Amino acid sequence: MRILIVGAAAAGVSAAETLRREGFRGPLTLVGAERHLPYDRPPLSKQVLAGTWPAERAALRPAGRYRELDTELRLGRRAVGLDPVARRVELDSGERLDYDRVLLATGVLPRPLPSAQGLAGVHLLRTLDEAAALRARLTERPRVAVVGGGFTGTEVAATARGLGLDVTLVCPEPAPLAARLGPDVGALVARLHSERGVALRTGVAVDGFTSAEGRVTGIRLDDGSVVAAEAVVVAVGSTPATGWLAGGGLELADGIVCDATLEAVPGVFAAGDVARRRHPVHGSLVREEHRTNAVLQGAAAARNLLGAGHAFHTVPYVWTDQYDVRIQLHGTCPPGAELEVLEGRPGSGAFVARFTRDGATTALLGWNSPRQLAGYRRELVGIG
Repeated sequence: MRILIVGAAAAGVSAAETLRREGFRGPLTLVGAERHLPYDRPPLSKQVLAGTWPAERAALRPAGRYRELDTELRLGRRAVGLDPVARRVELDSGERLDYDRVLLATGVLPRPLPSAQGLAGVHLLRTLDEAAALRARLTERPRVAVVGGGFTGTEVAATARGLGLDVTLVCPEPAPLAARLGPDVGALVARLHSERGVALRTGVAVDGFTSAEGRVTGIRLDDGSVVAAEAVVVAVGSTPATGWLAGGGLELADGIVCDATLEAVPGVFAAGDVARRRHPVHGSLVREEHRTNAVLQGAAAARNLLGAGHAFHTVPYVWTDQYDVRIQLHGTCPPGAELEVLEGRPGSGAFVARFTRDGATTALLGWNSPRQLAGYRRELVGIG
């Protein structure tokens, strides 16, 4: 049996290692659109961007590991077509790779702002090359504006401020991370950034850009004001990388739609940020974007590629490191969830809290409290 993995990041590498660990000895190929060895993405907005890590330290595994796994790497090759009937993937080089089972783990693409197209000084951050380009710009000590109050945006703002730069964080929500962590924790995140010197512009959206000679000089907000900036980082979300699958017979709807076992159509599985799976408990379609999910789904999909047939189900987990604070969330924080502090105090810089809605626990959150948070994990049974 020939197994092909399309997507050389956390989910794809996890799948390759799991396949070999489970005893698969057949031909195994890992295709990646980038020329780099598969690398970890979370450090891009932190250690790599700050310059405390060289780029090569972000590699998920050394080159020798893939030789140990007897895995053929096809790097710098982008998949451009899938034929699930003929069981064939076409690459941008014109090469066609036949398979018996394929795992699609192509991740997501950052969402640009159309009004910034072609404007120098406006950056996206998803790849190692984009992190290197942004890092080089930050060394010139520009004024920085970050558009987007999610995990990437707030981490970039924290990193740039840690470098001593003038930073403005712009987001349409009332507070950064409020959409993911609720208004109370969002207010704490806002205070964290404000106390470190980041200028916050919340509840506003970008209306356009100012420029001179093709280079950005600032962003116009919908309240009529202008934020001066020579470097702008756009972090307004992402879209699943599924364009190459159009017309390939898969159901595409905010990702690759697959069943609870991560199978989309016979012989085709999906994992990681791109997978929109049928939830085995409440039946709705869910898609999660975070490294932990990618690793777990990659392993689960690998076992199912070999015929295990197990539904994937785990409690969502995300984390973010900003300044000297680590925030961890097990579960989800739906709109209207109530926050109850279980241990510590929010004002003290370390606490554990529970989110509930309609009397049921939906998530546990730790703010600089990894050990204390672990003590409450028994409450996670049934979450998700």
